[in-house]
Formats: sequence, structure tokens, C-alpha cells
Amino acid sequence: MLELRPNCECCDKDLPPEAPDARICSFECTFCASCASEVLHERCPNCGGELVRRPIRPAAELLLHPASTTRHKSTLR
Repeated sequence: MLELRPNCECCDKDLPPEAPDARICSFECTFCASCASEVLHERCPNCGGELVRRPIRPAAELLLHPASTTRHKSTLR
């Protein structure tokens, strides 16, 4: 199950499960679209992977499989 992290790991912007501007890598590192394009140039600073649009989990599924509430901060290597 994909972990829906609640914040941008670069600027700490809130990214709720329905956020259309959330970007993730294959390790589920999460960034806002602005940081992904302008700061990170579509590459994850943690693993070097591609950042792509995070899918939106349907509301009914969020009841069974809720989004994470643990905030993360990138190591920005």
C-alpha cells in the first residue's frame, strides 16, 4: 500500500491525500510540485529517483487505508 505522506519533505507544505500537486518517488519520498520542479528538477534528493504525480486515493478507501500522519524531512543530499 502506497504511503501517503502529509507534507513536502523540502518546504514542509501540507499535502493532504487529495492534493493534486503532490509528487513522489518510488521510495514514497514526497514533495510539492513547486519544490519538485524548481528546486529538485524532478529528481528525489534522497534516492535520485524520478518524481511523479502522486495518485489520489478515493475517499472511501481512505477510511480503510488512511494517509500517514508522520511528517518527514528530506536529507537533501
